[in-house]
Amino acid sequence: MRTLRRLLMHANMVSAATTAAVVTAAVSAALPSALAAQTKPTLVVQITVDQLRPDYLDRFRPQFTGGFARLLKQGAFFTQAFHDHAVTETAPGHATLWSGRFPAHTGVVLNEIGVADPQAPLLFGRGGGASPYRFRGSAFFDWVRTRDQFSRALSVSRKDRGAILPLGRAKQQVYWYSLDGGFTTSRYYADTLPSWVQRFNARDVTAKYLGTEWNLLLPASEYTEKDSVPIEHGGRDFTFPHKLSADRRQGTFQFTDYPWMDEITVDMALEGLQALDLGKGTSTDVLSVSLSTVDAIGHAYGPASLELHDQILRTDRALGRLIDSLYKLRDSSRIVFALSADHGVTPYPELAFPGADPNRGRVDIRPVMDAARSALAARGIEGDALLMQSGIIMLDRPRLIAKKVNADSVVTSLRAALIKLPGMLRVDRVNTLATAAAKGDKIARRWNQSIPKDLQAELTLTFKEGYYWVTTRYATHGSPYDLDAHIPILFMGPMVKPGRYTQPIRSVDIAPTLAEIVGVEPIEPIDGKVLRMILPASTGK
Repeated sequence: MRTLRRLLMHANMVSAATTAAVVTAAVSAALPSALAAQTKPTLVVQITVDQLRPDYLDRFRPQFTGGFARLLKQGAFFTQAFHDHAVTETAPGHATLWSGRFPAHTGVVLNEIGVADPQAPLLFGRGGGASPYRFRGSAFFDWVRTRDQFSRALSVSRKDRGAILPLGRAKQQVYWYSLDGGFTTSRYYADTLPSWVQRFNARDVTAKYLGTEWNLLLPASEYTEKDSVPIEHGGRDFTFPHKLSADRRQGTFQFTDYPWMDEITVDMALEGLQALDLGKGTSTDVLSVSLSTVDAIGHAYGPASLELHDQILRTDRALGRLIDSLYKLRDSSRIVFALSADHGVTPYPELAFPGADPNRGRVDIRPVMDAARSALAARGIEGDALLMQSGIIMLDRPRLIAKKVNADSVVTSLRAALIKLPGMLRVDRVNTLATAAAKGDKIARRWNQSIPKDLQAELTLTFKEGYYWVTTRYATHGSPYDLDAHIPILFMGPMVKPGRYTQPIRSVDIAPTLAEIVGVEPIEPIDGKVLRMILPASTGK
């Protein structure tokens, strides 16, 4: 079996050609817009807040004064929105949010099969190469660009996958944080950094934070969470204040785990908006901003932590600055916002399952997997013929057939051993998921909508709710349960009916709803539907 990062290479090379053909054909067939130029949005702002759970917006709402406050007051807030796929990770979440399609159709199944690409090295800074070459099909921006070839996009994030995947395969302005303290891109997008990015990096925006302490934004009396919780942050530095290293190399590396990361991400987005004149003309441009610090702090300290509470307030202020700036710089009547999250998070098992066992609430599949690999090795099948990633077990059947090993027997034996493990709820054969999903099995449906047909997947593992992998010692996500799948979805703009909406919806519904607002159509079949309840009776198409 090819390694995970090469597993879909052939399929994605085919999908790249298919995508190009779809987009080209759609552009050729596009008709003149019927949407009046005076009412069409000229700027669509896609905001992803990594690991943002919807309950945070209610829990901390009295303390909001910025972007969350404005979105909740002036926008449409869907309280019962969910990712309807099983592997609730950053890469599949970003790809799904802004394409209207499940991971089974985008090909972006999990972080490991995400954007890493050694054939697309960085133009600047430390870090591995990255590109969207695994992404299949189109994203919202492709639909906009099909309608108007002069539409442009800028995408900015701390993470490469958070910057790349919201725009699909489009070769636009896409930048993410380099561990050297600036923003970079890869050779997939350009051969050199544009002058405006070079100027931004030359200001050395992280330098002023080196050696700085992160203290609470509000007086300590405004928070109810405990500060000293030893399970947080790996048992070290788990109380305020948290000090960023003054050493440049170490400090720019640690910087991603501090609130100021979001601040410079917003700075970069606004700088690019101005440099590129996005939203100034008659075309519809797209600004995508993915804020990653809630995820970093949520992982390190957990969803019930004092640090997380403080970071949500800081995210509110950062979003407020972004929205206020956009309204000052552009015509507010021509801007539409959509905000969501790539996934949620599950609390520490130590808090959910009290007791003395350090491995409580955790599942250890290593003995079973090691035994299975040893059995294969004894038959001359070594290496990565059997792999597990994010709850998906993959098997290289051709290699087993070549050694006259019955693959079905291997899968049956493996499943029987795995299902007996403490904390394991179910082990499903991939070829049974569609049938189970059709009968109303929610977990089967989410797994089925996660796995492309050409992925050599045999089994899916689902733990009991709230359980982690035994090797995970930080707060995490990735399960098909609602703790990880439940996300907020908000829209705001003059073409959106404000209010609190309690209807169950899915993350794949965002992109087609934006398309309806803008007056464009998807250029291929998608999984989402238009959320017409927030739109005027007559849209511009």
